[in-house]
Amino acid sequence: MTFKLTYGSMFNPPQELHDNFDKALATLKETLGKEFPMYINGEERYAREKHNAYSPINTSWHLATFQKGTAQDADDAVAAAKAAFPAWKSTPWEERIALVRKFAHRIEERLYEISAAVALEVGKNRMEALGEIQEAADLILYPARIMEENQGFTVPMADDPIEGFVSKNVSVLKPYGVWLVISPFNFPTALAAGPVGNALIAGNTVVMKPASDTSWGASMMVECAKEAGLPAGVINLVTGPGLTVGNALTENPDINGVTFTGSLEIGMNTYRKFANRKYPHPVILEMGGKNPTIVSKNAILEDAAIGCVRSAFGLQGQKCSANSRIFVEEEVYDDFVKKVVGLTNKLAIGDPTLQENWFGPVINKRAYQDYANFVADLGENGKILTGGKHLTENGMDQGYFCAPTVVVDLPMDHHLWKTEMFLPIVTIAPIESLDVGMQIANDTDYGLTAGFYGSEEEAEWFFTNIEAGTTYANRPQGSTTGAWPGFQPFGGIKGSGSAGKNGGGYYYLPLYMHEQSQTRVKRA
Repeated sequence: MTFKLTYGSMFNPPQELHDNFDKALATLKETLGKEFPMYINGEERYAREKHNAYSPINTSWHLATFQKGTAQDADDAVAAAKAAFPAWKSTPWEERIALVRKFAHRIEERLYEISAAVALEVGKNRMEALGEIQEAADLILYPARIMEENQGFTVPMADDPIEGFVSKNVSVLKPYGVWLVISPFNFPTALAAGPVGNALIAGNTVVMKPASDTSWGASMMVECAKEAGLPAGVINLVTGPGLTVGNALTENPDINGVTFTGSLEIGMNTYRKFANRKYPHPVILEMGGKNPTIVSKNAILEDAAIGCVRSAFGLQGQKCSANSRIFVEEEVYDDFVKKVVGLTNKLAIGDPTLQENWFGPVINKRAYQDYANFVADLGENGKILTGGKHLTENGMDQGYFCAPTVVVDLPMDHHLWKTEMFLPIVTIAPIESLDVGMQIANDTDYGLTAGFYGSEEEAEWFFTNIEAGTTYANRPQGSTTGAWPGFQPFGGIKGSGSAGKNGGGYYYLPLYMHEQSQTRVKRA
């Protein structure tokens, strides 16, 4: 069988992937410090002020230089997208998806180069980075297929039975206009590519605002769009601080829709801003998670332990889908905890761009300090079985390395059972029954992902009762992480998401379009 790179299959790749990544990484390191422009109306734009990006792996590595855009740059990008919208909207959907597919395939052609950049700027291991860039392409290719399967979402409806007349009715989905995409630091390419691809396929034009910490992968992605021949103004990139560029974009009255991926607090602020407009606009929020795993006494504990460790500590716990809470039936609690601690202690930690290392640094100094504060609280109120310290050996003092941390004996009324830490910390508690575990698992503002290990009958009970949008049972590849476009649609409910439809799934693309009912009448 030909190897297909996904988050579920990445644990045993062919050596060819490693060899190609190493070559791309070596080449990329020869050109570190390159300056990247913004991209507005098909043209490169440079700002007076610059932002130098450094790697969390080693803060002396100057990766690239980006523009500190201004409010004027943001307004110009929106104006360019608005001007390009009529022509892009009028382009037949078949031609639009042909161009967008070229964009996705160009990302695939630059897979190793962009993966190396993302590994350096985010601090994720090479397989996570390779997975992200392939996912970015698939997040574009999948909605292109959905558009094709639905023939552009023009659907004949029933004809009116009016004597003496022929009345034909059609339902048509149409684009909104200028779509704003605000992407997060942890998946700077994939979580930009998904909304951008859907918006473009639907016929909207796009303005992108990446996270300030990680603009490299997003800039390369926009280069791919340009190389694919997308018309000027159809996709625009503005980099810079959220307080200036971000606010200017969310406050611009010509923004017709927005997809935001990030924290609950900032997401809800964006939601409220759009609610204060003259009339409603679509707001797609993809926010955080406090994701539980429930482990039954009937579970295969080896699968449960490895799945939980992978989801708790993949990307250093900096995934909205990370497994941060585990509830284990009392009969198997001690055995399970022992297995989790053993696996955690075996994790290879260091420069994550090296093939031998799986676990890297957290994103920045603030996260590094937050880790210390959380650990102090957890150590005082619970028991840290492993981790709980900054790592400084073998050159790790040059970056933001925090030990993967397992905590037990934390009182169930402690606030960190419900607070999203976004760090490599997992808390584990025994439960007297699965029903109790379910009650605690659902007792949170979030509802993104959840995992379960147990019998098939228990798994059905889990799917029926869990309050989460992306769910897994008996999955050693990851208890709460690892969704892939076309396989596991990814999204949440409650404080984790606003759309009710999941990215990479069948129902996501129509979120970027509104329905128009068309009736045509003529005399018989």
